[in-house]
Amino acid sequence: MNNCIAFLITLTLTFGAYAQNHLPEVVSGEIKRIEKFQSNYVTSRNIDIWIPADYSESNKYPVLYMHDGQMLFDPESTWNKQAWNVDDVASHLFATGKIEEFIVVGIWNGGATRHFDYFPNKPFKSLSEVEKDTVTSQLKEASINSLGVFKPSSDEYLKFIVEELKPYIDENYSVHTNRENTYIAGSSMGGLISMYAICEYPDVFGGAACLSTHWIGTFNPHNNPVPEAFLNYLQNNLPNPNNHKIYFDCGDQTLDSFYPQIQRKVDQIMIDKGYDRSSWMTKYFPGENHSENAWSKRLNVPLEFLFEKK
Repeated sequence: MNNCIAFLITLTLTFGAYAQNHLPEVVSGEIKRIEKFQSNYVTSRNIDIWIPADYSESNKYPVLYMHDGQMLFDPESTWNKQAWNVDDVASHLFATGKIEEFIVVGIWNGGATRHFDYFPNKPFKSLSEVEKDTVTSQLKEASINSLGVFKPSSDEYLKFIVEELKPYIDENYSVHTNRENTYIAGSSMGGLISMYAICEYPDVFGGAACLSTHWIGTFNPHNNPVPEAFLNYLQNNLPNPNNHKIYFDCGDQTLDSFYPQIQRKVDQIMIDKGYDRSSWMTKYFPGENHSENAWSKRLNVPLEFLFEKK
């Protein structure tokens, strides 16, 4: 698996040069790109903003911030020829009248910095030095971190979103700026950072969708202290269920095979913290793997949960 992960990382970085210069094609609506958005906190990166076909300055729209922005819209523009097809799924739901229309802010990952940007910082800091060394070693085996002790940069990544990107979107687009209309979503490591975002910034984000959340943090489930650290963090930091909505899911194939056992423990924490069907949903998808194709097939579920018409 380690050689495969290293190959995929190399392929992703190489293909990124192509995607950097080509706007994704969408079936409906329009993509507006901010090239190499500058930040004081993270490396510069593209931002792809999708607006619905009938977007109007006379209306106000909720906003969905999504990670791995280069994988969201057009399979022809991605390294693996797969995409979430967010524009397809959302446009269909808009047409049925099931959900409110919203805009999507697709935040490109930083390539080599992705794992650092998306790995929740505070749970990592809670580990002992021996446990941190274990995480570092496991990530080195997966060719994620080759030098020194692994040091997540997710606190800086979230500051970039909250202090730099969101103000730009609020100023330049006709959007609601309050918590009740600000959401965040991602898959795998993007699921982790979405979970972390709503816990760290409960006054900013009113909802989070965490698909195939990478609860093991590394790529080795054995002797791995990470899941317990995440569970402890959730126990102590989940936001108020009365004004937040959180969605989780997972399959049981490929990388997703590591998640169901941990997700069931997360589900119990959600129940213990007062979450119910109005504020929380966990879905299990037997037979589904860890891929954009899988997430695209079920994206309608979290979108209907988060954006149901009030």
